[in-house]
Amino acid sequence: MKKHRPHLHDIDLRSIAWHAMEKYGFESRFPTQVMDEVNAMQERIYSDIPEGFRDLRALLWSSIDNHDSQDLDQLEYCERNPEGTIRVRVAIADVDSYVQKQSPTDEYAAHNGTSVYTGILTFPMLPDRLSHGITSLLQDKDRLAVIIEFVVQRDGSFSPGEVYRALVRNKGKLVYETVGEWLEGTGPLPKSIKDVPGLEEQLRLQNDAAQLLRKYRREQGALEFDTLEAEVVMENGEIQGLVTRTPNPARALIEEFMVAANGTMVARLGAAGVPMIQRVVKSPRNWAGIILAAANLGETLPEKPDAKALAKFLMKEKTVDPLHFPDLSLAVIKLMGPGEYTMLEPGATPTGHFALAVVDYTHATAPNRRYVDIINQRQVKAILMGKPGPYSSKELSDRAMWLTDREKASKKVKRFMRKSVAAMLLEDSIGKTFDALVTGAADKGTYVRLLVPPAEGRVVKGEQGLHVGQNVRVRLLKTDPYNGFIDFECISREKMV
Repeated sequence: MKKHRPHLHDIDLRSIAWHAMEKYGFESRFPTQVMDEVNAMQERIYSDIPEGFRDLRALLWSSIDNHDSQDLDQLEYCERNPEGTIRVRVAIADVDSYVQKQSPTDEYAAHNGTSVYTGILTFPMLPDRLSHGITSLLQDKDRLAVIIEFVVQRDGSFSPGEVYRALVRNKGKLVYETVGEWLEGTGPLPKSIKDVPGLEEQLRLQNDAAQLLRKYRREQGALEFDTLEAEVVMENGEIQGLVTRTPNPARALIEEFMVAANGTMVARLGAAGVPMIQRVVKSPRNWAGIILAAANLGETLPEKPDAKALAKFLMKEKTVDPLHFPDLSLAVIKLMGPGEYTMLEPGATPTGHFALAVVDYTHATAPNRRYVDIINQRQVKAILMGKPGPYSSKELSDRAMWLTDREKASKKVKRFMRKSVAAMLLEDSIGKTFDALVTGAADKGTYVRLLVPPAEGRVVKGEQGLHVGQNVRVRLLKTDPYNGFIDFECISREKMV
């Protein structure tokens, strides 16, 4: 008798998402104690400026985020100085003003460490009343913020500036896609910009600053990747498919400002002589594998890890073979190894962030979504108020280790859900063949990523001798949405050098 296969509509992806959260050690529901605490909070109305704050509500602040994002963490504003430099202010939501250390809400956030976005359900680190409401930098709302300033020099380097507290007001909630298309000349001026006098000129100045920052980091060896990470498309609660998010000038703008703002935060904490959590990417753990991947494309990299040489190689490949560059990006990222959080004592030598080509880096710009950002916010606020830091070196070290684990776990949840959705969408394609790229080849298994659709799975037949970065042709053997399994047979492969 033929075994019954579940119809697409029979597959409960929401249940799978809940299960994935629990599988990887996350708490997926807010305890009653947390909800009671948050529901009892009163949204603050500011008739007077709080002591120690500056009133910056008149500035032309704006945010750029995904179209459906409500957990807005940062705003941006620029002004050009007479000497040609550009002064950038980044406003960060003051989450700590509502979420007190060691409160039930804080302990829940510390345990999960991050919001988890599965594409089917979002599991926020903080309840929606906070992250989507009173701690979000929503348009036309007065909000407390931590301001991080830096100056973009004419050569694209930046000089860390002040960090202070202020009252701000978002004048325009903008969206990556429409702003990006406008900036690159492929779309019209968004109505959200057009309707706010002066905002068009402000966004062009922000883009000028970002392009200078990006050019400089490239020259220093910053690595640029296009991973074509798959995202779930939903309409009216139904899965429509998987799409890939592509880079655009608006995303690049925010990325550059966040790199500089986080570097400025490190400079401020370092000047105060307090221990801190840094975000690091060590020298690639499999540089030999990266050398091999480059050799297969006719390029020679140095024997020792060299960020500038790798950046030059990647930029060349992006130009000569943009179609396959996302696959190369993914392979190099896996060979480099993951980023992690580490505690840095005052005066100690930082590890640095190999991929960003910066020495001092942290995460401080998304406190509604990441717990390490709340830690950094509390550290710098203590400094500004002349108080001792709220965290000991031991506590920061323990937190760094745990938050590294939580970040890795969140990626596993997202990857699991992408595979579950892909497995569901590929249910009717058993026996069909696809072009793919080998993304993992080790004792624990060999994995590939399809070029179209952007799905990942395991090669369970014909996998012997495959290498990361190798182009292959695979046949779909089996799918299992509930376990996130997609099994392939390799039926042909390109020859390796």
